[in-house]
Amino acid sequence: MQSGTISNWNDKKGFGFIIPKSGGKTIFTHINDYSRSHKPPMKGLEVNYFISTDPKGRKCAVEVRPLKGHKNNGRELKQKAFSIVLLSSFACLLFFLLKENLIPLTIVGLYAVMSIIAFAMYAKDKNAAEWGTWRTQESTLHMLSLLGGWPGAAIAQSFLRHKSKKLSFRVTYWLTVLLNSGALGWLVAPEGSSWLRSVMKSINFG
Repeated sequence: MQSGTISNWNDKKGFGFIIPKSGGKTIFTHINDYSRSHKPPMKGLEVNYFISTDPKGRKCAVEVRPLKGHKNNGRELKQKAFSIVLLSSFACLLFFLLKENLIPLTIVGLYAVMSIIAFAMYAKDKNAAEWGTWRTQESTLHMLSLLGGWPGAAIAQSFLRHKSKKLSFRVTYWLTVLLNSGALGWLVAPEGSSWLRSVMKSINFG
């Protein structure tokens, strides 16, 4: 194990460099090789680490941990727990509505498919942010949430640690959740339910 100080850190791309205490060139490190039980890395943070090589044979730091303090305050764990509770609660709600014949199985399937797509797009965007490639527009991510992918987006934000801190994005995200939930509530109401039945009949006969 060696020790050093993080000389700079790119939070958006998830990587930075460490200045070895023993001297020499700075060493590259990635967020995936940083301790999950500590707060995010920052410039000037003293750390312990092991030397390894990446797939291209370049030297890098792995198993990076702060030398002292900098413990995770539990925010990320709470966010993960909240997203799981949110997903589970909504899944139970959909099951209840389906059982009571208030919504068709198609609606449940739509939420499942859109959530999977949303999670995949978040993962793709995070990978693009880390490697500096073409990013997915925030409007696209919000549209996926609005169309029913918000449960998958919630899981992606908490478990991938992506788009979970930017306030403007979070506010817009929760607005899409409210709008989508409102649309679902309207479909369950008599007027919306009648409209939905007519649409499903036209699709089946078509």
